[in-house]
Formats: sequence, structure tokens, C-alpha cells
Amino acid sequence: MIKNRNLPNGTRDEFGPRAAVKETISTQLFSIFKQRGFTKLTTPILEYADVFKPLNLANYRPYQLLDEQGEALVLRPDLTLPVARMMSTTGVELPAKWYYGGDVFRVKKQLSGSYNQVTQAGIELVGYGGIKGELECLTIALAGCQTTGIEEMTLELSDARFVEGVLAALPVPEPTKIALKQALFDKNLTVYNQISKLLANTAFGDFLSEWPWLFGDFDTVMKVVKRLPKIPQIETVIENLNVIRQFIKRMAPDQKVVLDLSIPSPQTYYTGMAFRGYTQNATDYLFSGGRYDDLLTSFQQIKEPAVGLAFDVDALADRVPLPEAPKQTLIYFNQDQWAEAEKVLKETPNSTLCLADSREEANRIAVSNNKQLLDLTKEGE
Repeated sequence: MIKNRNLPNGTRDEFGPRAAVKETISTQLFSIFKQRGFTKLTTPILEYADVFKPLNLANYRPYQLLDEQGEALVLRPDLTLPVARMMSTTGVELPAKWYYGGDVFRVKKQLSGSYNQVTQAGIELVGYGGIKGELECLTIALAGCQTTGIEEMTLELSDARFVEGVLAALPVPEPTKIALKQALFDKNLTVYNQISKLLANTAFGDFLSEWPWLFGDFDTVMKVVKRLPKIPQIETVIENLNVIRQFIKRMAPDQKVVLDLSIPSPQTYYTGMAFRGYTQNATDYLFSGGRYDDLLTSFQQIKEPAVGLAFDVDALADRVPLPEAPKQTLIYFNQDQWAEAEKVLKETPNSTLCLADSREEANRIAVSNNKQLLDLTKEGE
């Protein structure tokens, strides 16, 4: 007899209404992806550990094991990097639009309250360098939330280029810039204020005094950004963010949009805009994505632009009320009535064949599962 029947920490069995809701959500998202011309891509759950070297593992680590040659394997902790790995090894013609779905496995910090197994559904656009890629991802993000029943969502925008662009323009040595960035990301105001005082009398002083709090309402944050001296690299970032804001206003006038320009990039390979969707009083993002034009350089010499979006199917399911299932009908029949039972099955909504060998057993199943019994055998008469 098997002694340990428990699940590994952070995993769970799913069945009944919860499993049905997740299946419905995945189907709805896949339908949107397909309607917009994306092609299905499936990658293996097991990958070589080297595939995920570009991944920031600050908050989790992958499940690891060895293959027969002693090479390190992992259960995939991410679905974007396997797409990049596939693109670099198959020679697929670009541009390409992929969609995927599946579980990722991440060993979270103990007592985090999060599961280590998460179901995702997402898209990757490879070979599209213009802002239309971001607009397509955001269009699908809004459509996905609406279709799956999310009534109120906050869209958070950021850009990996902003912090680096401001730091590059500061008239201080490189070690000072690194220390300032670390204090900014850690929200270590004591250290941050000590360093920023060095620049208090420069053109950057006014902006630096507010940088640690540079998040919140989009228009409010942009007013602070205007206090910066003209920095060509930053001007492009600001222009793109404003284009995105106006696009969202046209697409979804009531959509709440916030801007955060004081946080690190979600991953080291991000090169531009990043976006996330969340609801109040929840720790998990409904979706996240952004531009990562350096993604394929981890696997090949040639640089290709890329932008993507991933939905957290579990987070979406957590916010969707479980439906009240209609009472199911059990069709009980004798073996020689199979054709008749199939006909009744097609004609009776929410029904299933009862494969019990006796009416007594069929009745017991119906009562214990709160189902209606339809007897084709007439044994009860």
C-alpha cells in the first residue's frame, strides 16, 4: 500500500465546479486568441535549466531534477522563455503570433500563501517592433477580463527604460547611480535621501525629491515627470505611455489606469513597457506582460523584437463566482437499450448515462448526488 498519499506543498487537486470554471475561462481566452489570428504552441513541462537562466528568481525557485546524463532539468517556471527557446531552434519565419496554455511550477517562499502550481494562458508576438504590439496585447487583456466576468480592474503601466534613462542622465559617478537605484527599488528612504541631497541644487533636484512616490493616478504621475530636464531617451518613453493612455481612453473610457515609474522591471530581459491588471484586496495579478526585445538574445545572436501577455487563470477563477449547476438527469437503461439511451441523451439537456447494473444502484447514485433519475427500463412500474 502507498504510504504517502499527500500532495506536495503548494499543489492541489481540482475537480467539480472549480475545475469547470477554470476550463471555461481557458476556453474563453483561447477563443479570443484564435479570433485574433494567433497560432497554438505547446512546449514541454520539462526543460533544461539553462533555458531559464534569464529569469529573475528572487521570489521563487524552480523544481529541479536530473536527466539520465546528469543534466539539470526543471519543471517550467515560466512559459515565455520556452517560446524563445523554440523560436531559436526551429527557424520559424517571423513575424509570428503564438498563444499557449498550461501550468507553471514555482517554489514560492514559505508561508507566502501562494500555490506553487499556477495555470496560465497567454500570447507572444515575435518580430513586431512597433507600439502596435503593446496595443494588441492590451486590447486582448481588456477583452479577456471582460469576457471572463471581471467587472472592475485596475491597469498598471510601467516602463523598464524610465529608471535607467533618468539614472544615465544624472551627473554623479556610476557607483552612486547604482546605490540610488537600489535604495529607490527597496524604498530605503534614509539611504535614498542621503544620495539625492547630492543633487538637490541641480535640475534634477525637484524630481528626485518625489521619485520614490512616483506611482498612482496616471495624470498625477505625469505632472511630476514634467519636472525632469529634457532627456531624449525618456521623451520616447513618455510619448509611448501617453499613446497607450489615450488608446485605453478610446477603447474603455471608464478603465482605471495607474502609472508606476519607481519600480524595477518585472524581468531582467524586459526592454520597454510593462503592464499588469489587478483587483482590489488581492495579491495576484490577473494578467501581466510587456516588451522584451532582448528575449531571443539569450538563445541566439540575432536580436528580435517581442511583446507578450499572460493571464493567471487561477487568479481569474478566484474572482469569478462558482455557478449554480442545474440539476443533472441520470439516464438508466438496460444494455440492449443503448441506442435508445443515446437518443434520449441527445434530446435531454444536462443529462448523462447511468452505467449502474441495477435500478437500486442507479437510484442510490441519483439520491446521493442530488440528481434526477430517468428510467428507460420501466422496472419501477
